[in-house]
Amino acid sequence: MNDVIQIDQLKMHYRGCDALRGVDLRVPAGTVMALLGENGAGKTTMIRIMTGFQKPTSGSCRILGLDPTQDDQALQLRHRIGYVSDAPALYDWMTIGEIGWFAASFYPDGFMERYQASIERYGLPAGRKIRQLSKGQRSKVALSLALAHDPELLILDEPTSGLDPIVRREFLESMITVAATGRTVFLSSHQIAEVERVADEIAVMHQGRLQLVGSLADLKDSISMVTVSLSDPLIALADPPAPSGILAEISEGRQKQLVVQVDGEAAADFWRSAPGVLGVACRPATLEELFVACTRGDSLYKRQSSSLSPASSRNMEASPS
Repeated sequence: MNDVIQIDQLKMHYRGCDALRGVDLRVPAGTVMALLGENGAGKTTMIRIMTGFQKPTSGSCRILGLDPTQDDQALQLRHRIGYVSDAPALYDWMTIGEIGWFAASFYPDGFMERYQASIERYGLPAGRKIRQLSKGQRSKVALSLALAHDPELLILDEPTSGLDPIVRREFLESMITVAATGRTVFLSSHQIAEVERVADEIAVMHQGRLQLVGSLADLKDSISMVTVSLSDPLIALADPPAPSGILAEISEGRQKQLVVQVDGEAAADFWRSAPGVLGVACRPATLEELFVACTRGDSLYKRQSSSLSPASSRNMEASPS
């Protein structure tokens, strides 16, 4: 399967800030990739580079085989992708229908027919002014515009920010329909529960680095949350034997929560016999717990053991301890 997005050692330095610190990422065609991260993690900076609106300090980025850092290729790329931001820039004085006709002038035949079908599906009245729309309706107009030229790749930067739960769910579920047609969706968000329902692949970004990348199914199957109760909070736990490996650790008083890769039960059995351990519990980790561990853990990625999947092995970048 071809990679729609190919990013290698991408870095972006601003005065006093490293927004991206050597990001590597591959996104195969026909998938929904969710990029998770807190505000300020570097998500929007990476999307600006991917869409040709920002040139990186170093590294390479190819989207649909084109280099968005080259002006001529960036122009070609924008005709092949759709983009929706968290605050879409729309002409408020236009009606929903008029803004469709305006955008259609930049694209080949068929744009307006697809746009009209989309706004009808969303129940948007063509004669209503943009200024009279709710935020959810504006997001639906922006999505209709982004999809009307039948893009190969749809890039969404926090598109559900500020939407009510029902509209947010409808918006995200429409991404499954987009991917089902063979197109690729790259979705940046911090709405973990909603993203979990639609994403095929997950990437967690923290302080400009990708901490975890892999298919959602593989991550759920191969990563466990192990909770260890200690008699003394200062006790240091030894690393379990292979094939288990500690991805992240969170200390809370006399408890340590450890995100363990591959064989959580084997790691739990190893710690049950360790001195000073009062009890050990093991269960599958949720996506929210993985996110918290990657962004709040005391020691991120103490060890990288065997890869989770072919996709994650080529994507995964270790963060320093």
